[in-house]
Amino acid sequence: MTLWNGSFPFYPGANACFPFDTTRAVIVSIFLSMLATFIIILPGIRGRGRLFWFLRVVMGLFVGAVVLTIQFTRDWETGWVTANTSYKSFSHALVNVDIGLHIGLTGVNVTLVGNPVHQLNETINYNEHFAWSFAADYDHSYDEGLSKGLPSPILYVAEKFTSQSPCGTHRQYRISSHYASLTLWMAFCTWLVSILLFSMPILLYGGYMLLLTAALMLFSLLFFFTARSTAKCPIRFGTAALKTDYGGSFWLTLATGLLCLLLGLGVIIFNSVQPEKLKLVFNLDEGKGEEEEGRDKPYLPAEPSSSAQDMLMVPLGELCEVTTTQQ
Repeated sequence: MTLWNGSFPFYPGANACFPFDTTRAVIVSIFLSMLATFIIILPGIRGRGRLFWFLRVVMGLFVGAVVLTIQFTRDWETGWVTANTSYKSFSHALVNVDIGLHIGLTGVNVTLVGNPVHQLNETINYNEHFAWSFAADYDHSYDEGLSKGLPSPILYVAEKFTSQSPCGTHRQYRISSHYASLTLWMAFCTWLVSILLFSMPILLYGGYMLLLTAALMLFSLLFFFTARSTAKCPIRFGTAALKTDYGGSFWLTLATGLLCLLLGLGVIIFNSVQPEKLKLVFNLDEGKGEEEEGRDKPYLPAEPSSSAQDMLMVPLGELCEVTTTQQ
């Protein structure tokens, strides 16, 4: 047993693991509840339009859930490396760890997991978030990490994205993430408008709004790509280098944007080529069309029945007799 009870000096307290992010769980739960509600009322939809109605509901909820969830995900760009590195300052002890870097629209997430987890009489399992959103100060979060005495690998990776770092990546990533987040919020608004237009139904303009949603989502990818295309300082742990690549949120945004693009083009093309089939897909009431045709049809006087004609067909001489008197 050492003087500090088996732990390194200047680092009191337990490991500071990042708490579970409930934002994504709340969003997914809300959309799943809405889907469950629509499934309950699905038997009330009559005819073959039931399947098309269910597909429209699933597609609409999926696009809305993706556009809203990716605002808060932290895997737009990810990377992992396994290395033997020092654990904390003022110590020459080496640990074998997996170091992960996860970049999102709201900040940087750095993970540190030991191989095995229990080394040096400690549990090496960290997940720290350093935010750069409008309401957060990245440098302040980094200073708090220094005050808490986080492990050296986490501080080393987080230091690369500070505003004082010679790498110069903080400003580029922060601005690009803000513009990407803004375009995604606009995409969420256009998605809501498209759902409203399809339910009215105004199919052509709903297709236009789907195309605008797809364009905004693809523009958000372009903004984030400009940040990643800039040259970054190498992140090395001895001979091992931490390299990042596009993460799940990036590819999910790309796939959803292309899906909205195809759906919007499909609605516009079918509306001009085969509007009747498009109305069938959107389960429009056929009785409305018949009523409109009945309104446009001019009213003609009814032809008299045969019995009425027979009653009127009487010889003229039997109807009236003209008598004359001579004076």
